[in-house]
Amino acid sequence: MDALLGLLAAAACFTAHAAAAPVQRNLISFLQKTTEDSIIFQLGNISYLANAGHPTAIAGLVGRRSFAAESVAIPITVISTNASTVSNQTLETILNDYANSDDVYTTDFLEGVYIATTAGNASIDASAVSYLAGMGVKQTLISAGTRTASSYEQSMTTIASGNLTSLPPGPYLATFAAGSVSFAPVYRLYEDSYRDFLYGSYATGDGSGTFTPLDRSLPSFGYPAIPVPSRLYYLNDPRPFAGFRVAIKDLYDMKGLITTGGSQAWAYISKPANSTAPSIQRILDLGGVLVGKFKLAQFASGANPWDWQDEHYPFNPRGDEWLTCSASSSGGGCSIAAYDWLDYAIGSDTGSSMRRPAAVSGTYGNRPSQGMITLEGVIPLGGATDTAGVFSRDPYKWSYFAKHWYAPSLHQSSNLTGLSALNVPDTDGFPKTILYPTDYLPLNNSHAEPILDALIANMSSLFGMTVKRFNFTATVENATDPTVANITALNNGAIGIIDSYTQWEVIAKPLITAWAKLFDGRFPPIDSARRAGWQTYNETANSLAAYSNALMQKKAAVEWYETHLQYSTADSCSESVMLYDIGTGGLPSYREQNLNNNPNASFLAEKPPGAAITGASICPLYGCADFTVPIGQVPYYSEVTFHTEMVPVTINMVVKRGCDFMLFNMIEKMADAGILKTVKTGKTAF
Repeated sequence: MDALLGLLAAAACFTAHAAAAPVQRNLISFLQKTTEDSIIFQLGNISYLANAGHPTAIAGLVGRRSFAAESVAIPITVISTNASTVSNQTLETILNDYANSDDVYTTDFLEGVYIATTAGNASIDASAVSYLAGMGVKQTLISAGTRTASSYEQSMTTIASGNLTSLPPGPYLATFAAGSVSFAPVYRLYEDSYRDFLYGSYATGDGSGTFTPLDRSLPSFGYPAIPVPSRLYYLNDPRPFAGFRVAIKDLYDMKGLITTGGSQAWAYISKPANSTAPSIQRILDLGGVLVGKFKLAQFASGANPWDWQDEHYPFNPRGDEWLTCSASSSGGGCSIAAYDWLDYAIGSDTGSSMRRPAAVSGTYGNRPSQGMITLEGVIPLGGATDTAGVFSRDPYKWSYFAKHWYAPSLHQSSNLTGLSALNVPDTDGFPKTILYPTDYLPLNNSHAEPILDALIANMSSLFGMTVKRFNFTATVENATDPTVANITALNNGAIGIIDSYTQWEVIAKPLITAWAKLFDGRFPPIDSARRAGWQTYNETANSLAAYSNALMQKKAAVEWYETHLQYSTADSCSESVMLYDIGTGGLPSYREQNLNNNPNASFLAEKPPGAAITGASICPLYGCADFTVPIGQVPYYSEVTFHTEMVPVTINMVVKRGCDFMLFNMIEKMADAGILKTVKTGKTAF
């Protein structure tokens, strides 16, 4: 730490003794050093983390300055260009582009510059030198072989050695010492003011694929600091997800981090993951950046906000900021609704855990077809009902991400799902029918119903679809197979076994056993949503044989569904798209229990009168794809602010298993027509 303080002091001295410049910028101020040798510093009122322990590149220097006796850290910008002659116009254009496309870079990083040109025999002309002087640049680095007028050579330092061909453009913390310079990547630290994250994280940078937790807040924050890298680092990266910032539900393994499942007890007996879950590694391989782990209901339960104990419940930015985030993947939907600096969040859905958080936060979120992507390296709930989904604000970006992420090579085995092998055609064979289940619609709030009516009219017009009103429950109960027809028994019996057996075997029993050994036979401290069920779990009734039989019952139900209700034709992957509402129907649902006890509010997960199961339970049973899409917003009178606020209105679109990409194509067409729109962050979605 003393060495670091000296280094930063030298930086201040270096700046103070440099020639005065017309441009004034914020000087670097040291805040703290992490245990991983990263440096947290501040430029003006913006905080940053520099991964000084694992710099992106190190190079030798030659030039007029003697660096042997110096140890100086300064903010620096790597300027990448293919211009053979670098002029003032070249630099001004590039730096303006940097400022307009990145939230990490600021002109405070122009304390120094490294001009990296890929052109052979490149030169820096007099106008460029004058421009840099006018911008107050104190240290200019150039590549060996780059020419400049002899009268300006004394103001330049040449990179003499080191492979910098892979050094991306953008802001860095450069440390000069002993004739060399190291370029440490920097992360802007954003305040998680809605408390949607457990902690931030960043790639360790040692080549091992390990992640480092940033489980701290800054004195000026009071909330967790989430590190996000410069988007400029990915300007020349051709990968599909290059620079996408992604938050991860803390069910998924990230190498080097403890996967807690939202439980301090589970974290206590667990070690850091020794590999990253394949589904998350897929994101990294495509160029994505993992910025942290978001909060979840413990062990992916459906716990209400008032039943959370181990974690402080996340906040929803919508409306009066006192609305529920739902359960399980709650921190994912609410973080996407809250923060412009976050692009996507990865959650999971067993019973509703992607779709309801998307509904209450007014974002896009999907439960994909059963078996769409491997869940290896993920804390399980239901081995054959778990799925992985993605939250987004933009329908096009949502579709783009999903189509790249859900690779056939990562589909789950039929041995795991108990269903047929998954085939996912990327087709424009759109549905011909809109199924309108009268036991799940209309919406609860009559003021929201015109929004849904307009959506149905627009879909009918755009795709030439007809609307078929039917009673979902009665249709299923009229099935000739009595096992299929008894939808209540299927949901409570077969799905109940599937949803508990895997978590019991993989998580609950090991935790209970380990805790008893450690603490004199005591039961582990867990939230109430799981406590009673685990304490009285019947391993005889929920045996492997019972689980296997449950899979067979589910398969029979899926086969009936795909024959009689949502099926493929020669023209359509799914002949119909079914609409229903997984949310509140345009009513507020508060994080505070008592506020929901009035006719102008709603609890979540309410089964409509006349329905045998909740709408959320349809696709966990039948394996279908179920997408939550925001379609509008309506006013409500807040019982917290005593002011009129806005609550999102969403609808769910359901298609036959395997027709996810068709539905994404359909959603893109609806966005083209202006039927679906990108949602904003903050109090209102639109």
